[in-house]
Amino acid sequence: MTQTQKQAGLKLFTFDEFIEWYPETSQVRYELHNGVIVEMPKPTGTHSNVAGFIIGILFIEILRLKLPYSIPKECVVKVEDTAYEPDVIVLDKNQIANKENRWQKESIITNGCSIPLIIEVVSTNWSDDYALKVDDYEYLGIQEYWIVDYLGLGGRKFIGNPKQPTISIYHLVNGVYQITQFRKNERIISPTFSELNLTAQEIFDSAG
Repeated sequence: MTQTQKQAGLKLFTFDEFIEWYPETSQVRYELHNGVIVEMPKPTGTHSNVAGFIIGILFIEILRLKLPYSIPKECVVKVEDTAYEPDVIVLDKNQIANKENRWQKESIITNGCSIPLIIEVVSTNWSDDYALKVDDYEYLGIQEYWIVDYLGLGGRKFIGNPKQPTISIYHLVNGVYQITQFRKNERIISPTFSELNLTAQEIFDSAG
């Protein structure tokens, strides 16, 4: 089933039903959006290059500063009857140990305080990143959310006119996201990784 299930009047899934349904050996990625199972676009090589580059940079920073963080290969984030598999997620190991009883066996995260940083690399379903996920990540209380739009695909109301490659960083302030955007050779300012020495263009160039 895909997004058509709602229009067809078919059953909507709970989060736990979706996890039980998810084929273990599937070559296709799925997410659950408000009870609707959605087949995710297969990542392109350039998309994977960008995500891999960011993971590498952040991993080096975690090691350098001896931060209690990890970057798992796979992770499902639960927001009520929604399940996301982000491109990049940084987890707080201390919070995981105290608050995430589904992590060890299922790789499921349910508390925003366990996630210092979450990152989506924009692809053809860009509207999910700019609208749906912004609202849900804010609701869950995730402190920092990056949208890495290395091709400038997002709508003009999100990245401006003329459209250009943009990194949008959402930072939670009193429960509400505040947004800062970075382009070209502007240095990324990350509340989670305050010493990060990285420009937006370096991320864009990693696409290959």
